[in-house]
Amino acid sequence: MSDVSPPPASPLASPLFRALWLATIVSNIGTWMHDIGASWLMTSLSPSPLMVALVQSATTLPIFLFALPGGALADIVDRRRLLVAAQLWSLAVAALLAGLTLTGVTGPGLLLALTFALSCGSALSAPAFQATVPELVPPASIPQAVALNSLGVNIARAIGPALGGLIVALSGPAAVFALNAVSVLGIVAVLLRWRRQKNPPALPAEHFIGALRSGLRYALRAPDLQAVLVRSLGFFLFASAPWSLLPLIARRDLGLGAGGYGGLLAFVGLGAVAGAIALPRIRRRLSANVVTVAATLMFAAMTALLAAAHSFAAAAAALLGAGIGWIAMMSSLNAAAQLATAPWVKARALALYLLVFQGSMTAGAAFWGWVASQAGIPTALLCAAAALGAASILARRFAIPAATADLAPSLHWPSPETGGEIESDRGPVMVTIEYRVEPARAAAFARAMAPLQRIRRRDGALAWGLYEDASAPGTIIEYFIVESWLEHLRQHARVTNADRAEQDLAGAFHLGPEPPLVRHWIAPA
Repeated sequence: MSDVSPPPASPLASPLFRALWLATIVSNIGTWMHDIGASWLMTSLSPSPLMVALVQSATTLPIFLFALPGGALADIVDRRRLLVAAQLWSLAVAALLAGLTLTGVTGPGLLLALTFALSCGSALSAPAFQATVPELVPPASIPQAVALNSLGVNIARAIGPALGGLIVALSGPAAVFALNAVSVLGIVAVLLRWRRQKNPPALPAEHFIGALRSGLRYALRAPDLQAVLVRSLGFFLFASAPWSLLPLIARRDLGLGAGGYGGLLAFVGLGAVAGAIALPRIRRRLSANVVTVAATLMFAAMTALLAAAHSFAAAAAALLGAGIGWIAMMSSLNAAAQLATAPWVKARALALYLLVFQGSMTAGAAFWGWVASQAGIPTALLCAAAALGAASILARRFAIPAATADLAPSLHWPSPETGGEIESDRGPVMVTIEYRVEPARAAAFARAMAPLQRIRRRDGALAWGLYEDASAPGTIIEYFIVESWLEHLRQHARVTNADRAEQDLAGAFHLGPEPPLVRHWIAPA
């Protein structure tokens, strides 16, 4: 009998995933067309490099402001309804911008405001979109689904800018704004046809503020996710420079029209598509950490080449290479963020990744626009390239993990023994676990318990500690405190198989046939 497992089924075998994937590509083409129209329109409304760079800031700032609230909502409400509402908002704003531009009303401030409003819909829906992937495909197909989503984004990036530039040249920015509104309809249609399976939760949903707190708390206690966030900050803050300054490079330095600008962005997309096709083979040979370092250095080199480009061909070659580095970094970080988070908090964790991604792009766009206005575009690009090269050393301290932990719920904690029904809002609650350890091994036991401190706090503990009985050496109490009885019951549901392995390592120090004694203490009502 062969031990070789069959390859996982393609995510495209799922009709719903396939339909949503295709509809998202169409919508992303519309988004890229909008970006072309908005950036090009701003070069006509204001010649300032800062104002042109602020178009990208207006596009990315909503993610920084609303990604985490969107992630919290996606974890506690019906994701399908949230997605439909966000798409309808985007449709309405895009249609309004098209109408105002057609009538000649749009000025620099209004363009920035409506671009910001349009991106608010994307900010609220992006975490929900990413968190729905496990609902649409089998677990073994999730990495392929993430890669396909990245490929779809870059297929749109290859088509959207060129098509948008052509339409702007022929019909003006209002036309691409209108087509962007129409492009949303496909996603709405697919979502309305989706009959999402509803599994009633065993526990009440978290409140919005509590969900925000628990998402932030998780990130502070999840080392693999922290590595992804730090590496994202170190890349996107500097990688924003070529994207924010490219409209001015095309118009002022290369003397191109809207069609030429769209053509340059199409080379970014072509590079990204080529990179996405080659990545599976590369990842079989190289670790995720090595891939991200190579991608960062490649993007830095292409940014420096763009600074020296004085022709369409030279700029296109630099952007083709930049697209390869961009997709390698984006897909690696996104997949790592997906695999570094437990299901109960996935949308919030992905929202934090998006927050760092877009927040870095927002701040970087404004900063590099200011640098370009003071020192010139080539200087800004060369400084960004040097900073990217320096940032690659983050890989030594914050490595993308080569293997992922099993974050499926273990559900191995027994139900608490109580003397009667306890109201869910009673608290605070203190849980004590009494271990009996060989006194000579007490120090080793304390070291083995250190990962449990992180796990308890990550899943809701407000305080944690270890105490040894002065009259009985080797009798050690672990305690942790949570804010309510309901929050402790949520801890039972949040423990993962990886956590169980850490707990078993510490539990191996316990002496005797009986398990450690667990008690639950609750504050008087």
